[in-house]
Amino acid sequence: MPKTLKLLAPLLLATLLALIPAPEGLAPHAWLYFAIFAGVVLGLVLEPLPGALVGLIGVTLVALLSPYVLYAPDQLARAGFRPANASLGWALSGFSNGTVWLIFAAFMFALGYEASGLGRRIALLLVRAMGRRTLTLGYAVALADLALSPVTPSNTARSGGTIYPVVRNLPPLYGSEPGPTARRMGGTVMWTALAATCVTSSMFVTALAPNLLAIEIAARTARVTIGWFDWALALAPFGLLLLAVLPWLVMRIYPPEVREGGQVVDWAADELRKMGSISRKEVTLGILVLTALGLWVFGEPGFNGTTVALAVLVGMLLTGIVTWDQVLANRQAWNTLVWFATLVALAGGLAQVGFVAWFATQMGSAMQGVSPTVALVLLVVVFYLAHYAFASVTAHVTALLPVMLTVGMAIPGMDVRVLTLALCGTLGIMGILTPYATGPSPVYYGSGYIPGGDFWRLGAIFGAIFLAAYLLVALPWIMFIT
Repeated sequence: MPKTLKLLAPLLLATLLALIPAPEGLAPHAWLYFAIFAGVVLGLVLEPLPGALVGLIGVTLVALLSPYVLYAPDQLARAGFRPANASLGWALSGFSNGTVWLIFAAFMFALGYEASGLGRRIALLLVRAMGRRTLTLGYAVALADLALSPVTPSNTARSGGTIYPVVRNLPPLYGSEPGPTARRMGGTVMWTALAATCVTSSMFVTALAPNLLAIEIAARTARVTIGWFDWALALAPFGLLLLAVLPWLVMRIYPPEVREGGQVVDWAADELRKMGSISRKEVTLGILVLTALGLWVFGEPGFNGTTVALAVLVGMLLTGIVTWDQVLANRQAWNTLVWFATLVALAGGLAQVGFVAWFATQMGSAMQGVSPTVALVLLVVVFYLAHYAFASVTAHVTALLPVMLTVGMAIPGMDVRVLTLALCGTLGIMGILTPYATGPSPVYYGSGYIPGGDFWRLGAIFGAIFLAAYLLVALPWIMFIT
């Protein structure tokens, strides 16, 4: 699609919806707000501009038009009500949100792994220990991703930035290069690495940035609070079971021609020798990270999760693991801060103007007579498969999670907490579906080791396997423990 059309499409959608009369039962200002929100979501999907800029444009536009889209006439008529000040407070509310700052601080954890070399050392140690056979090499890659996932909310940084640079050096050792020799070894290893990071991204709330956004949207939309331990208890068992069979599955479905050899082990050992003995920075970072994990799991309510993350960031700065200049130069973290802060405000605005309540009423009438269990499964399946239409998990969360939660809340007998965990838990595994489904996907697709046709075929096969495993294992477990 031409860039000009991508720029115009969100504006045209918002304008078209704004010109349509508000549906019966919905206030005109709420319908206008929804029109702007729909335009922002389309902008996030098409990405004519960076996602953070799209979100900033959205909240700014709403703030400027606040007397018409954010507040009902009776609010404007109240004595002393100043919509200009109130709308500014709304527009900036995302920047005071604890979850948004937790995401930012966790990105700095990833910076610490990179700057200290600890992330690379963990990956190399596992490759050295398990890399003699292609199957065990797959398990080494999966375990390296698992070890980094609880404290690396960017799977792009974790897999694309830490795991991939190690993995890409392995296939050439066996004469496997992009092209005719890709299937000797490279294709299998690359697909294992991508599939593994999709699984680990679902296991912990801090393993994927949109997970954190999702729990904030859920808190605002469904009034459901999910802690770090709650998420891990619900999703980690499923993830561990899937990781246990994943490399074996890849070997069966996309087998390599070379199944064993010592070159990978020798290369990893040589790289570790070049790194030298473990450094003070690596040890210090390890202590800080383990402390953060301990407080996230066991520290509440005495310790807030965001406060813990910020304290670790300060510790990293004071001990010299990272410098303030490195923090300032981490464009991805600052970009994510602006992006998610604006999306939290925009998603929360749907409830503020009354759109969510109206939609729940409408869907409640339409879903009369549907079993809560059947409805739960259908909502999870639709939410998962809808990711084929999204190039961003963040855009997916922003657009569909409030809608799915609202539909579910309208069904008599639906356990909203189960629904929330069930929907949110799919955000990582849906990244396997397409070459654009999640951040690391273009990295592995661009490696040249997995041809386009194979990538789409494997995405469909493993997407179906992941979804079936989720419905058969994760969903019953979530229902049991909740």
